[in-house]
Amino acid sequence: MGLEAVCHCAWDGGAGEVKALLESRELILRGEARRTIPLAAVTSVTVDGDDLVVATPEGRWSLTLGAEPAARWARKMTTPPPTLAHKLGVGPATPALVIGPVDDPALMEALAGAVAATPADARIALAVVADQAALERAVAALGGLPPGAALWVVHGKGPKAAFGEAPVRAWMRTAGFKDTKISAVSATLSATRYNRAPSPTP
Repeated sequence: MGLEAVCHCAWDGGAGEVKALLESRELILRGEARRTIPLAAVTSVTVDGDDLVVATPEGRWSLTLGAEPAARWARKMTTPPPTLAHKLGVGPATPALVIGPVDDPALMEALAGAVAATPADARIALAVVADQAALERAVAALGGLPPGAALWVVHGKGPKAAFGEAPVRAWMRTAGFKDTKISAVSATLSATRYNRAPSPTP
């Protein structure tokens, strides 16, 4: 989400200036009040004039953001984040050709009911790779897909990954692909979407 503001905050038993950060799973307060509030623990979010009022079992927090920002923060806090399946663009109507072993629980859940029986049935490809050889096999398997179908490459996450984003991108670009999107999968995996780069204009 990434919203932030410096504002007046009132809470049960006190008030003061805070820096408020709204992340995807928590509201973080720093300054005269220091608190990390998991969004899962929030029981209600309302807008009262210029104030965003956040209620939890432990009490209420009122942030004076201004009417329009308060409404925007409230919408962000009450809108469920997109699922991994939505981020990857897979589902019953857009099945994926799955290449490689899928044993990550989050990825298994995202692909439930969204795996193509054959390459001809697929609308997108998703490959789980642990090394360059697996990546080469994945690209070789794309021949039966519809023209222009994208390939999601699921690889290790972070700089310490044995085969992560950087070596995958380097090889894919050399092979004529362009990275167009990246998505977190889990604590240990990320996914990068690739499309074939357009041919140079003569």
